[in-house]
Amino acid sequence: MADYMLLLHTTPAGNRWSPEEMQTVIQRYANWSKGLSAAGRLVGGHKLRDAEGRVLKRQSNQTTVTDGPYAELKEVVGGYFHITADTYEEAVAIAQDCPHLDYGGTIEVRAIERAASRHEQPA
Repeated sequence: MADYMLLLHTTPAGNRWSPEEMQTVIQRYANWSKGLSAAGRLVGGHKLRDAEGRVLKRQSNQTTVTDGPYAELKEVVGGYFHITADTYEEAVAIAQDCPHLDYGGTIEVRAIERAASRHEQPA
């Protein structure tokens, strides 16, 4: 079993839903993630706060920190799910059922590379 990140990309468009519609959207994500949890596939996940973050860059041994990401971007990472799956194909199949796709978002599926921990002994 391998670990995968489902990175939920979205277009910053402000609040386009009424409070009732927003509750429906939230409930769809909650139901989807509960199903993953019940199947033993969900490790974790969170929505990221809109328009709040910091971007760090290092150049010539100097690190700059700026506010970001900016709403002017065409697409931002709005949240993530950490799942387990046997193969990339299974991770993609799991992602295809995510309600994020129904709301115009895109999902990037990435395998998590695990380094051997201090507690694991090489074979």
